[in-house]
Amino acid sequence: MKRQGQLSELARVLGITLVCFLACWTPPAAQDEPSVRPGVNDKYLDPELEVESWVRRFEGESREVFTARQEVLAATGVEPGHRVGDVGAGTGLFTELFARKTAPKGWVFAIDISAPFLQHIVDRAAKAELANVTAVLGRPDSIRLPPESIDVAFVCDTYHHFEYPTSMLASIKLALVDSGRLIVIDFERIPGESRPWIIDHVRSGKEVVRAEIEASGFELVREEQIEGLEENYFLVFREK
Repeated sequence: MKRQGQLSELARVLGITLVCFLACWTPPAAQDEPSVRPGVNDKYLDPELEVESWVRRFEGESREVFTARQEVLAATGVEPGHRVGDVGAGTGLFTELFARKTAPKGWVFAIDISAPFLQHIVDRAAKAELANVTAVLGRPDSIRLPPESIDVAFVCDTYHHFEYPTSMLASIKLALVDSGRLIVIDFERIPGESRPWIIDHVRSGKEVVRAEIEASGFELVREEQIEGLEENYFLVFREK
């Protein structure tokens, strides 16, 4: 009972952190940018989202980034003390890995537009006794982090969900320190080669993604080759 009470208190504190963080930071107004794919995120905005079904989908052996999660974590170069923005954190798979890696002095901001996902992450962090996680309710056009608040922005299987990529990338650039890195993992979209689900679901291939990110003031540092990632690419960028 004592342990349960401690976990409940930690969850309460993390929940307060979420509320206080958003109350303390108002991001600049986004540019007038049309959506590149209207409605792509509607299902995640459902307040009754059934999170456990997404846990089974996102954290199963059929998902490459799940099976290769430790290799992905190592390739990010995240170290103790780093501040990481997990953009589109979903069920918190990498949030938890980053929180353990950056402890005790580092921090992870779990950013998502889905309140049910964020509540799940708060509960997950409490259960794992991770006190270095802040849940951030992002906007479709902004990650809602203050300037120079993170060392690494991690976008895993989420870039193709950016409705307003120019505005989102501007908010990421603002949040990164001068030497910070933007890491993007997403699906190779190759007509005639990629699975029909990827062709239908992912709006653009790696070349278009790279061009959009470079047009937003980043430069490609390298492309990581991760054993176990066959349908996903792994790109590392820095601010120009």
